[in-house]
Amino acid sequence: MEPVAPDYAGASIVGVVPALVRGPRPPWFPEPAREPGPVVLLLIDGLGWTSLEAHRSLLPRLGALEGRAITTVAPSTTASALTSLATGMSPAEHGIVGFRMRMDRAVLNVLRWNTDGAAVPDPFTVQRHDGFLGRPVPVVTKSEFRTTKFTDAHLRGTRFVGWQTTATLVQQCRRLIGAGEQLLYAYYPGVDSVAHEFGLHDEFFRAELVATDRLVGDLLDAVPANVTVLVTSDHGQVHIGSAGWVGLEPLRDLVDVYAGDGRFRYLYARRGASRELLAAAREEYGHQAWVMSRDELVEGGWLGPGPLRASVRRRVGDVVLAAHEPVGFVDPTFPREAGLVAGHGSLTPDEMYVPLVAGRGTGR
Repeated sequence: MEPVAPDYAGASIVGVVPALVRGPRPPWFPEPAREPGPVVLLLIDGLGWTSLEAHRSLLPRLGALEGRAITTVAPSTTASALTSLATGMSPAEHGIVGFRMRMDRAVLNVLRWNTDGAAVPDPFTVQRHDGFLGRPVPVVTKSEFRTTKFTDAHLRGTRFVGWQTTATLVQQCRRLIGAGEQLLYAYYPGVDSVAHEFGLHDEFFRAELVATDRLVGDLLDAVPANVTVLVTSDHGQVHIGSAGWVGLEPLRDLVDVYAGDGRFRYLYARRGASRELLAAAREEYGHQAWVMSRDELVEGGWLGPGPLRASVRRRVGDVVLAAHEPVGFVDPTFPREAGLVAGHGSLTPDEMYVPLVAGRGTGR
C-alpha cells in the first residue's frame, strides 16, 4: 500500500470553502454545486468514501447524490481537517497539526483545549486565521460547542447557530435559507462518534449510517430546488478493535513526549536522541507504519506546501508513526485513547478519501 498524498492544490477539502466564498467553482465540484444559488455545506464527521461506497444499499438519499471522492489533509484527524475546511488552508499554514500537539513543553488537546497541567494557550495564539475567509457565515452545529476554545480557534468570525437534535439542525438550515442566506455550514458528528465507540463491523455503525442518510434526506426535503446541499467529510475510519492497539515500550527510553493520534503518533525525542529514535522506530514498527522524521514529513509536503513557521514546526514530533496496518499506537500518557474501536489520522485510502457529493433541494 502506498500513502495517499493530500491534493492541496486540487480536489481536497482545503479548496471547498474558497470556491464557495469567492469562486470560481472548480470542475472537481459536483455538477449541482457548480450552478448558481444558495448552498448548504454539510460536513458529516467520519464518513469516508470507502464507507459510503461499501454501504450504498443503506444510503438511498446520500448514495444518489452526484459527486466523487476528494482528499482530506494530513493528519486525517478532526482538529486539523475541520480547521482546514473552515479556513481554506493546509495544516502547515494554519498550524493545527494534530489532535494533540506539543506547545512549548505542554501537550495541547485541541478538541478539549486543555493541557497536561500547564497553562492553556489562547486560541488566537495557536490559529490566527478567520473562518470562511472572514465572511460571517452561519454555522449550524451542536449547541454544546458554542463556548469551546476549539470553536474559537477554527470558526473565528462566523455566526454560531446551535442545534440539540437533528430535527433542529434541519429546521435551522431551512430558516436560514428562507431568510436569504447564500451559504451556511452545518456539522454532524454522529458517524464519527459511533465508529469510535463501536467500530465499523456491526449493527451500530450500519444503524448510524441509516440515520445519517435520513438526515441528508430531511435536509434535501427542507430546502427548495434552487438550493444545493453539498456534503463532505473530514476523514474516514479504520477498524482497530481491542487487539489492534500496539504499545511503544521498546521506545520508552528515547521518547520525551507523546502526542498526535493513535494512527498518526508524534514522538518527541529526548535531547540528542532523535536519530536513534527514528532508527529504533523503523526497526520496531516499520512493518506496521510509515515511519518518518519531522524533516521527511514537512519537506515531503504532507502537512501542506511551503515551509512551516518555526513555532508550528516545533508542534510536530521528531518521529511520526503513520499506521498503514489496522492498528493504533498507544500513548502511555493518554491511555484512554486505546479504548477507541475505530480510528483515523493516517494516510491510508480509507482515511484520506472523503466524499464531495451534492444534490438540489426537493422542498418548496
